[in-house]
Amino acid sequence: MAISQLHPLEIDERTGEPFLRLPPPHNNIIITPPRLTDAPELTNILSEPAIYTWLSSAPRPCTQEHAEARLLRLKGRLEELMKEIKELEEAFPDGPLQWVSGCPVNALREVKEDGTQVYIGDIGMRRDRFMHAGEGEFGEGDEQRRLEAENAALPNGDENILWSMGDFLSTPYHGRGIISAAIATLFREWYIPRMNVHHVRVEAFAGNGASVRVFQKNGFVVDPEVRKVDHVNAAGIRHTGMHVMIWDRK
Repeated sequence: MAISQLHPLEIDERTGEPFLRLPPPHNNIIITPPRLTDAPELTNILSEPAIYTWLSSAPRPCTQEHAEARLLRLKGRLEELMKEIKELEEAFPDGPLQWVSGCPVNALREVKEDGTQVYIGDIGMRRDRFMHAGEGEFGEGDEQRRLEAENAALPNGDENILWSMGDFLSTPYHGRGIISAAIATLFREWYIPRMNVHHVRVEAFAGNGASVRVFQKNGFVVDPEVRKVDHVNAAGIRHTGMHVMIWDRK
């Protein structure tokens, strides 16, 4: 029996998109590819103080043009990934499942009772860029570029790849355990079985205790020493410390 290289993703009959559904009590939340029509909702979310304060690259004010540019970048990456998966399906029409370079779903959506899907946030993983190894507290440098290139050159499925994660969720949905459930679902359903993820490094600006707790719930170990950082993010907010969280597969 043929097995799709998109397994275990489901396919939405109405949109034709792959998706993952969170388990109860969050089974009204799905994770899908981004859509350009998400721009108005994304603009609103990135304009929430509880969001842009803790993100490095969210501008203030955030315009719809900013949101559209972000969505275009995400769609471009995921289109390349879907091309990769299609090529794997052609090469291995009867399986087995092959390691892939990323996850084709990252947009969090609430499914209403009438079937309407509302964009509420974003969660994703990519190969780490080793910005923490750059010159100064933030930025590139010879060592950073060397480490990033070595990490990028490792083949899909290599257990030595260092990954990084990021997420945000619209503030009305905070405190419900949605991000924690999404992280657990992605690790269980895709990151481990389809990408062979073994090592993940996550950073959160000092003071963002909610993000730290979410990752701790999912097995991340927090470095007790806050890394010194003096960084002004894209919203013009100065941060002077960084929490570092590490997940290593046992």
